[in-house]
Amino acid sequence: MPTEAQNILNNANHTAYRCRDAEQTRWFYEDVLGLPLRIAFSEENVPGTNEPTPFMHLFFQLGNGDFIAFFDEPTNATPAHFAAAHSFDRHIAFEVDSEEEMLAWQKKINEKGVMCLGPVDHGFLKSVYMYDPNGMQVEITTKTPTYTDYATEQGPKARKNLDEWVQRTREQKVGKFGAEALDNRNIPYPGI
Repeated sequence: MPTEAQNILNNANHTAYRCRDAEQTRWFYEDVLGLPLRIAFSEENVPGTNEPTPFMHLFFQLGNGDFIAFFDEPTNATPAHFAAAHSFDRHIAFEVDSEEEMLAWQKKINEKGVMCLGPVDHGFLKSVYMYDPNGMQVEITTKTPTYTDYATEQGPKARKNLDEWVQRTREQKVGKFGAEALDNRNIPYPGI
């Protein structure tokens, strides 16, 4: 939790992911999802490390001004980077104002030749799902009328639910990853 001298983090200025191809990614996010490409630049070296690694960095703007960004860096990319990821591993959810708008997006996306499945009713959200060309699941979601009540009700229970989950799954995770990995709070910078 932030201290008194800190404000809570405001927004996700951008999230960034690797992409297989800049133009293929532009087509999906700009032509299919309607997010305008606002920034695109290439560099020859990794900022901060100056490692010689040519890359293109793309930024697509969301309606609130935040961005989703991608790196097209073929030097170190492998086909495994772009295998379809399970939604538990990696997905991004974009929000729209109503179920009708969500279903209109689903229709438009399907008409563009991209399989968009759903809707799935999560109780507090309804969502439709597709994959981008980079193997990342993309969700378009809308809040249901119970969203605010659900979030308010869950807030006081969140830490207790987390603690119960940790207790329930710790032994299994220690067997898979080791206690040292689970207890590590000094995460080293992996480099590039």
